[in-house]
Amino acid sequence: MPSPPSHPAPRRWPQRLAVAAALLLLLALGVQGWQWRAAPPQPAPHAAVVVQEGDVCIVAPPTPYDRASGLPLHAARPVPPGVRCPVCGMYPERAPDWAAQVIFDNGDAQFFDSPLSLFMYLQDVARYSPGRSAAQIVARYVTDVPSRTWVDAAGAWYVHGSSARGPMRAGNLPAFAERAAAERFAAQRGGQVLGLGAIDGALIAPLAGQGGHGHAAHSAPSVATK
Repeated sequence: MPSPPSHPAPRRWPQRLAVAAALLLLLALGVQGWQWRAAPPQPAPHAAVVVQEGDVCIVAPPTPYDRASGLPLHAARPVPPGVRCPVCGMYPERAPDWAAQVIFDNGDAQFFDSPLSLFMYLQDVARYSPGRSAAQIVARYVTDVPSRTWVDAAGAWYVHGSSARGPMRAGNLPAFAERAAAERFAAQRGGQVLGLGAIDGALIAPLAGQGGHGHAAHSAPSVATK
């Protein structure tokens, strides 16, 4: 009896390809899901920091006392390069005619671009140096204009209302060790000679407003008489 005609074996490769594709898809989805779980969320680029009006931008922590300097703990010291004024953010080393400083009881120092910034600081020490107080300040120094040397702020004389413009490009309070020198300066540049006791909040407020006392990078003008 003749055998029945043979039939070709069915082609199974399309089904196999479909199964392989499905497996690859499941594998890809599983890897992607693992990455989503493993990777922490990243912050959005260029995130802005919002500062509320009235907040204080701290740019100048106190400078520690350097024992290697050989200076007494509470003595005036040179302005370190790069140090910034805590009131306005300027660089006191660029204002050799105007610079001022205070010394804390532990020897730390805070440097200022001008006597005006110093007086603003003394009115609210905790605002500009959080954790510090006026009671911790043991010495205050300003620059004597003629000699560019440090003098005790309490014994200095200041000229208010002259044509001299301080580091903030506004009316300021150049300091003098001798009253006679301050009077000569006032005779040439105008203004009124005042002792430290006459400088109060009412006098300081309009001067601070003129200069804005925001952060700036101006170089300081000289106070030299003309």
